[in-house]
Amino acid sequence: MIRWALRWIPRPWLIRLSAPLRWLAPVIYAGSKYTDPIDGRSYRTFLPYGYGGAIRPEVLAPGTHSLERHRLLWLYLKRYSEFFTRPGELLHIAPEQCFYHRFKALPHLKVLTGDIESPLADLHFDLHHIPLEANRFDVVLCNHVLEHVADDAQCLRELYRVMKPGGWGIFQIPWIPGRTTTDEDPSIIDPRERERRFGQYDHVRMYGEDYAERLSAAGFTVERVDLADRIPADEYARYRLPLGEPLFVVRKPD
Repeated sequence: MIRWALRWIPRPWLIRLSAPLRWLAPVIYAGSKYTDPIDGRSYRTFLPYGYGGAIRPEVLAPGTHSLERHRLLWLYLKRYSEFFTRPGELLHIAPEQCFYHRFKALPHLKVLTGDIESPLADLHFDLHHIPLEANRFDVVLCNHVLEHVADDAQCLRELYRVMKPGGWGIFQIPWIPGRTTTDEDPSIIDPRERERRFGQYDHVRMYGEDYAERLSAAGFTVERVDLADRIPADEYARYRLPLGEPLFVVRKPD
């Protein structure tokens, strides 16, 4: 009965659940079909999530509220990077709930969070003009933000500026496998047309395979990482990871 009721609460329903229900959810949905690598808990199902007619079934982990992209990023950071071992300073733009306290608790990282309005952010600013000094951060994370901004090239230049030479980062964006070129049109302001064309009412573009070129144009070196090539298929399915979605790992040359 609880599962049926939760499915029909309007988005963003899960983020607004009461604290007691968030604590109870992992118990209510305990099982063995899926595992959330962020907290290590297993569930008989994940929960639905999405916009309008694009509700995705079984994608949101009841405990951490992680989505496919969050679990993908976590596994890369945990298994294929020095994020959890190398001391440094992290700039986390638009901090995600499932990461916020976990990253802040890491003793080897000094973490600064930033966003235009999020209550999780230490600083509030527009990404087009980051009010921080150049060459400061060892790691920069900025996920599912660039599809919202007016001038993504300017924002990428700012992210490049505040990153240390030799630093690195990941800037995930919504990804549709097979799309070759980025579709954008700043003249579109109608929320319904934006949702139809760019996937969400507050998106201003939908990126394609040329996203790597935009990252390179800002000065970064770019490595495309496809975790589906590194993680066994059964494990990939158990973590409910996004099919066909790569990570673009950027680095600022020394």
